[in-house]
Amino acid sequence: MSQQTTMRGMRLGASSLETDRNVRFEERAHYNYQCSMGHVSDIIFAANAEAPETWECKTCSREAIRLIDGSAMELTFHEEKTPRSHWEMLLERRTIEQLEEILDEQLANLRARREAAAAKLNA
Repeated sequence: MSQQTTMRGMRLGASSLETDRNVRFEERAHYNYQCSMGHVSDIIFAANAEAPETWECKTCSREAIRLIDGSAMELTFHEEKTPRSHWEMLLERRTIEQLEEILDEQLANLRARREAAAAKLNA
């Protein structure tokens, strides 16, 4: 007769079944970031990773600037692309003349529905 074993259940994500044996951790580097409210956050990155100039403050969620030797570093200016508005995306697909035509059709449709509803109420 064979001996049966059972596995005990556990919640998903409750804990890992792996051990730290034979695990080599990557080298790490600590960087400090300070927000405009004066909160300092210690952020840990891999030693070979390039640390960003800014990070979100852990306390107040404002933008925090990386500290180098206790003072804020000079930020390099990156020209940011502004997101396109709905109007700009619409103009990529249609001309003003096409949009005016669609508007006129929709207004005529709306007026016809309102007239039908008014006639139904008056009858």
